[in-house]
Amino acid sequence: MAQRVGILTGGGDCPGLNAAIRGVVKAAAGLGWEVVGIRRGFEGLLPPHDTRALTLESTSEILTLGGTILGAASGGRFAAKTGHGEAGRLPAELIRETQQSIEKLGITALVAAGGDGTLSIAQQFFEAGTPVVAIPKTIDNDLQATVITFGFDSAVACATDALDRLQTTAGSHGRVFVLELMGRYAGWIAIHAGIAGGADVILIPEIPFRYEAIARQIEKLEKLGRNFALIAVAEGAREEGGEYAVKGPMRADKEAQLGGIGERVAAEIKKRCGKETRTVVLGHLQRGGGPTTFDRLLATRYGVAAVQMIAEKQFGMMAALRPPDIVAVPIKDAIGKIRTVPPDGNVVRTARALGISMGAASELA
Repeated sequence: MAQRVGILTGGGDCPGLNAAIRGVVKAAAGLGWEVVGIRRGFEGLLPPHDTRALTLESTSEILTLGGTILGAASGGRFAAKTGHGEAGRLPAELIRETQQSIEKLGITALVAAGGDGTLSIAQQFFEAGTPVVAIPKTIDNDLQATVITFGFDSAVACATDALDRLQTTAGSHGRVFVLELMGRYAGWIAIHAGIAGGADVILIPEIPFRYEAIARQIEKLEKLGRNFALIAVAEGAREEGGEYAVKGPMRADKEAQLGGIGERVAAEIKKRCGKETRTVVLGHLQRGGGPTTFDRLLATRYGVAAVQMIAEKQFGMMAALRPPDIVAVPIKDAIGKIRTVPPDGNVVRTARALGISMGAASELA
């Protein structure tokens, strides 16, 4: 049966989204199906409809392109997450109105590419009877049910490059550099980039830190003849017993905007150690630019898998990497609880074996 597949990209932009879109279009074309791109996430499904036809010609040069040709969307009427990741449900009337629009557009199946928030919305539509499949994307790598999400490798590559560059200037000036990284409430970017980029201290949300432990690490380095240090800190890292660093006022229709922990850490280190300290907030540079080869391939595989799931009527499912294969898993298994860095897992143990401080109270014993 010929399909008219709709695809949307929810949440923030992410390297690899266009590769996933292209994968959907090419796989669908091979089956004689039509693909409609929905702009601005789920908002584009409501009148006035914001859609565009996606063809082999219109997507032929987007494989290496960063961002998303369909536009990113977060918050608004389709906000599934607010505050510090609190989940909510969409009004039943909003779901019904959107389903009516989907029917008017002639869309027979919907592909939703996104993270925990977008896929939480997709699950609600599936429960209401909409044929939906999902593609996991987020630089934070915090989705359950898949080994990795596309966008993560690109973000880590960007963060590692920043640490490489800071290493030389920190050594030249004998300074402490604090690099604040994205990841929200999961420290995957910070710890992967921190290890790969030679950080001396890595602070992640999963391990509350103590300033005394950070100061001790810097003092230890000085005794070894090192007059500089690199600290990688995830935006959701917190001092033991402290609160998240948040920028701007909290809004009822959006998640909290984390940020500022880098400056806090830098100020405290300067006070405690007397070291000249600088802060670099990498910010949206981690989400911008083209995807790495790994993300380009992974996103393409996810896009093709989405079409295959539709062909097999595997609705309510998400494409997931279970090496070496891409498999279909229930969307509900991927949402509701973010995947965080295990505090006693291999990657943390690796960091500690390398002499990297996690800022933990146990390091003061």
